[in-house]
Amino acid sequence: MKVAIIGGGAAGFFAALAAKENHPTATVTVFEKSSKLLAKVKVSGGGRCNVTNGCSTISELIKAYPRGTRQLKKAFRIFSTQDTMNWFEQRGVPLVIQEDNCVFPESQSSQSIIDCFLKEARRLEVNIKTSYGVKKLQQQEEQWLLSFLKEDQAPEVFDKVIVATGGSPKRSGLAWLEDLGHKIEEPVPSLFTFNMPGEAVRELMGVVVEPALANIQGTKLKADGPLLITHWGMSGPAILKLSAHGARILSEKDYRFNVQINWTASRNDDTVRDDLKSIARSHPKKNAGNLAPYDLPKRLWRFLLTKAQLTEDKVWGEIGKNGINKLVSLLTNDVYAVQGKTTFKEEFVTCGGVSLQDVDFKTLQSRVCKNLYFAGEVLDIDGITGGYNFQSAWTTAFIAGKLA
Repeated sequence: MKVAIIGGGAAGFFAALAAKENHPTATVTVFEKSSKLLAKVKVSGGGRCNVTNGCSTISELIKAYPRGTRQLKKAFRIFSTQDTMNWFEQRGVPLVIQEDNCVFPESQSSQSIIDCFLKEARRLEVNIKTSYGVKKLQQQEEQWLLSFLKEDQAPEVFDKVIVATGGSPKRSGLAWLEDLGHKIEEPVPSLFTFNMPGEAVRELMGVVVEPALANIQGTKLKADGPLLITHWGMSGPAILKLSAHGARILSEKDYRFNVQINWTASRNDDTVRDDLKSIARSHPKKNAGNLAPYDLPKRLWRFLLTKAQLTEDKVWGEIGKNGINKLVSLLTNDVYAVQGKTTFKEEFVTCGGVSLQDVDFKTLQSRVCKNLYFAGEVLDIDGITGGYNFQSAWTTAFIAGKLA
């Protein structure tokens, strides 16, 4: 049996290794369009590679996926986060689980993951061909003819093909799969930060509030977690979760909308009003600028005081009812205008791809074409930041590699 893997990234390598381990006599070949293998693995997690998440229950795990929840619920029963951790550690890559549940190699270097894959590929005798871009797939009865972009690369025939080309920022990048009869969900960015060119809050770059609650005005979209203020606007897990869950809605808005921030996390107006009144009673002569509620960073608190038209040297006892009300409104419902987005570091993630309706998640085989399988982000699956996108890549690749 000859198996072709199209794509030399995370899902492609994992699928190749799974295919070879399940079918030791098969010839497995990885075709990578560029000259570099595992490029996204190299840069992920700031070069440390967030291989998975320490979340151990499937019911909790699937909440991290805005798209693909139902299908992944079944798939994770076959290969989940603990299976991923076992897989790497059994192959000599010890892992550590951080406080935020993100899982990294103990070495804190993505090279450990890359070296592991390359070593396994050599051990299992997986063929790897770089600078081999696939131009076209043609079905020949139950086999597949692969044609390549370079004229000097002769077409090859395979019994089974796994497509693991990753996400495509444009629909045109998936046209070759659409030509085979697959429905394509329009690709749009999924993980991105919010640009706020007209907002003075950018002057607080570097300030982190943990936790905060963010929601998109006029929608039901909301997310909580640490929020980071940057020189272009806002980022951090709360914003990235919001961008993932709202990928399509925010695209339709052309990334122009208002985001509402509750700096106190989930506290409501009445609770915050009572808390501020209590501070005013307990510390009437204390300068407001020197006593921030909820352990808010002082730079942010003083910014909010100014926004409420209160001076930071005003004592708490003189803030008064109107001042308290202004602060309550800002603390629980601070509004900022978003005008654009920025890709989150090098970790480009898309919402969209091959429609999940066209794939059998017991095998990851296409429902449209026999002996054609999919793995990774080429599918309309994506997760929030925190190791979830790699986990869905490992899971789908492992199942596809079994080639049932």
